Amino acid sequence: MMPEILNSKLLDHGWTFKDASDDKPESWLPVSKVPSVVHLDLLDNGLIPDPFVGLNEQKVEWVSYRDWVYRTTFATPSSHSLDTRHSLVFEGLDTFALVRLNGSVILQSDNMFIPHRVDITDAVSSDPNESNVLEIVFDSPVRRGREVVKSHPEHRYIAHQTEVGRLGARKAAYHWGWDWGPILVTSGLWRPVRLETYVDRIDDLWMQSTVAEDLLSCSGTLHVRTEYPGAGRVRFELRDQETVVFEADVDVNPNGTAEARFELDNPALWYPHGYGEQRRYEFGAKLFKGQTLLHKVSKKVGFRRAELVQEKDEHGQSFYFRINNVDVFCSGSNWIPGESFLPRLTDAKYRDWLKLMVEGNQNMIRIWGGGVFEPEIFYETCDELGILVWQDFLFACASYPTYPEYLESVEQEARANVRLLRHHPSIVIYAGNNEDYQIQQTYNLTYDYETDKDPNSWLKSSFPARYIYEYLLPKVVEEECPGLPYHPSSPWGGGKHTTDPTIGDIHQWDGTHLSSLILMVLLMSIVWHGTMQPYQNLASMGGRFVSEFGMEGYPHMHTIDTFFDNLDEKYLQSLTMDFRNKARDHERRLGSYILQNFRIKQDFKSYLYLSQLAQSETMTFAYRSWRRDWGQTKNRRCGGILVWQLNDCWPTISWAVVDYFLIKKPAFYAIARASQSLAIGASRTYHEWVSGHARPPTTSRFDVWVASNRLEAVSASIEVRYISITTGKDVKPPSIFRNVEINPNGTTDILTEHLNYTEPPYTTPIVISATLTVNNSIISRDIDWPQPLKYLDLKDRGVTVEYLAEKSAISVTAAKPTKGIVFEERPGLWFEDNGFDVVPGDKRVIAVKGVEGGEVPRWTHLEADREDDSKADR
Repeated sequence: MMPEILNSKLLDHGWTFKDASDDKPESWLPVSKVPSVVHLDLLDNGLIPDPFVGLNEQKVEWVSYRDWVYRTTFATPSSHSLDTRHSLVFEGLDTFALVRLNGSVILQSDNMFIPHRVDITDAVSSDPNESNVLEIVFDSPVRRGREVVKSHPEHRYIAHQTEVGRLGARKAAYHWGWDWGPILVTSGLWRPVRLETYVDRIDDLWMQSTVAEDLLSCSGTLHVRTEYPGAGRVRFELRDQETVVFEADVDVNPNGTAEARFELDNPALWYPHGYGEQRRYEFGAKLFKGQTLLHKVSKKVGFRRAELVQEKDEHGQSFYFRINNVDVFCSGSNWIPGESFLPRLTDAKYRDWLKLMVEGNQNMIRIWGGGVFEPEIFYETCDELGILVWQDFLFACASYPTYPEYLESVEQEARANVRLLRHHPSIVIYAGNNEDYQIQQTYNLTYDYETDKDPNSWLKSSFPARYIYEYLLPKVVEEECPGLPYHPSSPWGGGKHTTDPTIGDIHQWDGTHLSSLILMVLLMSIVWHGTMQPYQNLASMGGRFVSEFGMEGYPHMHTIDTFFDNLDEKYLQSLTMDFRNKARDHERRLGSYILQNFRIKQDFKSYLYLSQLAQSETMTFAYRSWRRDWGQTKNRRCGGILVWQLNDCWPTISWAVVDYFLIKKPAFYAIARASQSLAIGASRTYHEWVSGHARPPTTSRFDVWVASNRLEAVSASIEVRYISITTGKDVKPPSIFRNVEINPNGTTDILTEHLNYTEPPYTTPIVISATLTVNNSIISRDIDWPQPLKYLDLKDRGVTVEYLAEKSAISVTAAKPTKGIVFEERPGLWFEDNGFDVVPGDKRVIAVKGVEGGEVPRWTHLEADREDDSKADR
């Protein structure tokens, strides 16, 4: 068969750019490669300092206030026939762009998220010896955004995080700065530009399918939309690996569409990782005119039933996902854009990020509404690895306008991106926005959910964006991807207050379970810190689905070293360190958690370590206790936990559990341990001590349980030890449970016991160490400590660390219970586990890669500065 006629050429080289106000011919500067943004091009030309170093972010602020021009040339492609068309494809223009070809305007765009295809057949030069000049003017997004706001004074603009000018631009909100990211408002060709030549082409290829309730069949319709009507015929093909399971030849309708019904028996299904295989089919279409192949397109698709289960129960209303009739507990993360300068993100780096999800036993990622719709490689990798995707539409922390041109742009943006993404089985929910209903509550904007069901009336209210979230976006999702779950916001609970833990999803930033609606409303104006309750309270702070919560933690020293340009500034409370952390009141708030829980030393490394330990402990208390609430079928009290956040967009101090350089913090491992397919948990009653008149508790209850994601019952042995923190000796014989049947896909309670601290053997402080053994191997551990840890004497732990070269592993033993052993990480090092506890008699052997010369990487543990062992990092 002849090759397809369509020819696509990347216009990625040969570009130049300049400040639009500079008319001198010599002002044009080279662009190394497109996609790019102006900050990267200025960096390449040595005209700005690296914004990721020192205080340079401020020194480059001027860039976003200028207009910029990009230019390239290209030859007119040869034509196959009189029917040949030429198009320019702009996958992403950031943001206010005026495009000229040979001096004539061919496109104006004011939405970063809308791809454009422009037919230039009549605009290109007919002389093959002449070049075509393509020029794009990018207006200052800061100036234009502010102008849009001023031009529509009828709306009350409210924006948390930096300025309201960001609401005048359909552009990634985080570019204006967030409480974890810099203010770097970019412009440029942020996604590829292509020149395409063709007679006709497949404009869209998609499938609408339904898996039968018994999973034994799948049926649906294959669709094609061509660019021009009546082009000929389409050959559909569906392959399972190398086997063609369906094919059909269909004439293209006069309206430019073609479709074919299909049915499959016993389809191979796509499951989240940990629950089954990620089987996918190759779905393709070829467009013919006569016997000539004009264009072909193929995609990988997966068949699965995806349900969001929201049923009334004794706790309120459930919120969890059911995939292929299997209830799935979602243990995962929130994702922010992985770069301030998005063109720097490579396919390889996207894959490395998402591989960390699987390594960390996480199965869901939420793409936050202040960023972007990610590129194809992101979702393709999620499909491949079995990572469920919660996709926000791109609205965040604001009250957005709804004038007609804005709504038109939003609808075009939503349709374009849902069409691009709808073939991905990993996407299981769209949400309308991030925290915009919290803005509504904080500012008492009009919202009558129960009685006002007229979308047109919403447009006239003080909260007109309700029209977008409850009418426009769900309509787009249902029309373009029928049956896929849609949720108006995150968080949202069917008209209830967004902090109501009995319904919908919640963002748990207030740090307390609020007993009255009035108190909840008062606290909504406070961001991540809330009432700053102890993280030990997290067991009582859960909800039906916790889609955000977190704790800040410092990255490892390697990352901190990268953002100092003045070594005199390298101390804990320097301007550089303070400038780097964008969270409001970060020193007081993070410092309070450290002070409440640990003995303080003010040297840099000790404080860094304690911040990491505070973050790790927060993850342990949250994931361990909320996963316990997964419960059993018909009693799913908590359906998932998504930490804020997985990643960073620059080297910083934030809530990320993995830093900008993909270096994992101890918190990452805490999540991984609590999210194993079989995970044991142990905890005692928490006795609050910070509200005044604190006294040691006299009694306490402790529980041991096992959480399971496995779909079949497992026989296990469980040992619970009671170990003196002072002596390292067991204060009484262990509790041993043999041949325990662990309930499938749920929680199994093992032990409840009461401790009386006024009577032996509990008069000495103890840790409770629980281990889960299957087939003679310990597969899960949990160690519960008295809280707060600062009251404990943890000197002289007798820790021994040894590198086992023959096993590429590190062994760790301790004579007494030891808290938070952390090996310092850097690029090139990999640890199987980190930030873990050790008790006597339980030798830990941790696989490691990248150890140079057999030398154990630097390590420390809580109170290691008072440790007699000279190997501890002080």
